[in-house]
Amino acid sequence: MEQSIPELFGSLVFSDKIMREKLPKDMYKALRKTIDNNTHLELDVANAVAIAMKEWAVEMGATHFTHWFQPMTGYTAEKHDSFICPVDKGEVIMDFSGKELVKGEPDASSFPSGGIRATFEARGYTAWDPTSPAFIKDGTLYIPTAFCSYSGEALDKKTPLLRSMDAISREAVKVLHLLGKTEVTNVLTTVGPEQEYFLIDLEDYKKRKDLIFTGRTLLGAPAPKGQEMDDHYFGNLRTRVAAYMHELDRELWKLGIPAKTKHNEVAPCQHELAPIFDTTNVAVDHNQLTMEIMKRVAKRHGFACLLHEKPFAGINGSGKHNNWSLTTNTGENLLNPGKTPGENTVFLIFLSAVIQAVDDYADLLRLSVASAGNDHRLGANEAPPAIISMFLGDELTAVIEAIEKDEYFGKVEKVQMETGAKVLPHFAKDSTDRNRTSPFAFTGNKFEFRSLGSSVSIAGPNIMLNTAVAESLSIFYEQLKDTEPAKMDEAVRKLVKDTIIKHKRIIFNGNGYTDEWVEEAKKRGLYNLKSTPDAMPALIADKNRKMFIKHGIYSDSELESRYEIRIENYTKTVHIEALTLKDMIQKQFAPALMDYIDDVTQSALSRQELGVTGAVDIQKDLIEKLTGYYASVVEATKKLSDDVDKAEAMDPDIEAAKFYHDTVLSDMDEIRKYADEAEPLIPEGYLPYPTYEEMLFYV
Repeated sequence: MEQSIPELFGSLVFSDKIMREKLPKDMYKALRKTIDNNTHLELDVANAVAIAMKEWAVEMGATHFTHWFQPMTGYTAEKHDSFICPVDKGEVIMDFSGKELVKGEPDASSFPSGGIRATFEARGYTAWDPTSPAFIKDGTLYIPTAFCSYSGEALDKKTPLLRSMDAISREAVKVLHLLGKTEVTNVLTTVGPEQEYFLIDLEDYKKRKDLIFTGRTLLGAPAPKGQEMDDHYFGNLRTRVAAYMHELDRELWKLGIPAKTKHNEVAPCQHELAPIFDTTNVAVDHNQLTMEIMKRVAKRHGFACLLHEKPFAGINGSGKHNNWSLTTNTGENLLNPGKTPGENTVFLIFLSAVIQAVDDYADLLRLSVASAGNDHRLGANEAPPAIISMFLGDELTAVIEAIEKDEYFGKVEKVQMETGAKVLPHFAKDSTDRNRTSPFAFTGNKFEFRSLGSSVSIAGPNIMLNTAVAESLSIFYEQLKDTEPAKMDEAVRKLVKDTIIKHKRIIFNGNGYTDEWVEEAKKRGLYNLKSTPDAMPALIADKNRKMFIKHGIYSDSELESRYEIRIENYTKTVHIEALTLKDMIQKQFAPALMDYIDDVTQSALSRQELGVTGAVDIQKDLIEKLTGYYASVVEATKKLSDDVDKAEAMDPDIEAAKFYHDTVLSDMDEIRKYADEAEPLIPEGYLPYPTYEEMLFYV
């Protein structure tokens, strides 16, 4: 008999319920204090937790444990150790200490460090993150951890994320205390990351070198049908896909991941999964796990799960919407406008902080979603543009306009939805419509950062967002801290008004896809960082560097290292794509095209001998056209090869990244143009890899 969902959910997680059952009461309270209030964990508590965690894990069939961390590769990493400990007479016991729980020592020499570590300096440390629950996977106890070097620098994505969460909590609590909410001791950022993905047949995937090596198709003419009929979006689930989604849900639920929504997306073979909100660092861990489990379950159903931002040209790519909010330890959502947003002082000051943060640090937010993959997606009428702006909707826009004009904005009355059909139930409309073209949209009681690519870790964007808002709140605190309590409301209203006047240029409720908006954004002085190389320098810009150091998010050396890693990651990604395309042309496409040319030529010669001149003339035209494409592809591939050699000889800096973007990618586009024009002329059976038609419409 199948477990019920409540029994299944979190069954592989060292949850609060398990901790309460397994730990002595005093140790459980001490651990909860650490988790709830971000206090230091004492070793005696760690020892008690380790014993309980080991006992539970062994009961669940685990034989090993691993410190699970997130290096700057964009993936996760793990080193597995068994629980066995030798004793007398060749026997072993199962043992696990507090020291082993709290600290691990993986080799740090081969992870990206951006120059923080020399190759010969191997020692690195992993440190347990007690706020993210441990879990069991494949017979191993997984312990979420941070990862740092021997000299203390962060070598991962989690450490700066936790620092940013501390920073925004610290600054938010200070402001809330000024507003009289002295019972608040901690403010958490929460995130619900929607995840888009493609499913194609695994056997098709295995035949495509480009998908295997780069995650996206580098060649491929469009199928006769794409997404123009809008029939896949929220359409009925195919049987295989429904079975996959069912198992995926159950595997995620076992790990305590609150998968909630699933549906077909716009493009053929594209789908989406959305979880319920969670604390940001837990949401980051869960999203990394979700991507891993998606791929694993897909193989069991004969699928390949594609998480690249743009696996197929000509149809929508995949994003990851980052739904972000702020919640106090007393349970208050600070971004909930309530029934009278114009009078909600707490909401208005935190809304203003976000407006200021997004305007002042739009370059960092753009950088946080920049990648070689996402460059193919942003602004392509399927995702927000590269220009960062904010959507507030009609109601909030009216509120801030009233504040700007010193006018009163009272209670908003709910409007009943009128459908024109009497049989349909009445319900209240939302206060505003949605804007899918906005990179950063207010959606009721949260902000939806829509620009993230589907394969990216959500840690980076949330580090930038948390820190930028922390900086705004820090500035607000300095402006308000000496205000007398009786005059606080007046001071807050003035602060909100001044912030709106200064930063309202970032607010745009219109269509972000139009050329008019590009021109308008330019007039407003907004950033338009169209590519990853354009966005990279933002990370080390003086204003951004000062903010990160002020709030203790990154040291100077940590910033420089991440700048170097981003450049290296971008150039290597495009380099691998270029080599893969060259390989496919030389070993697959060009030979297939030549085989067809030879066959048509032989057929024409045979017809000529028989005197069938009309058919021969048609074949001659085809041979001439195909030969022209062959020559163009070969010539363009030669240019690509030469330019890749030039790129390899360059120093690995921002100029190399720009060369890869401006020249190497341009060469690849030229090759693809000729190859994709030739592909429809080639009969089935010649190309050694599946076409778009076969991959997207035969699942």
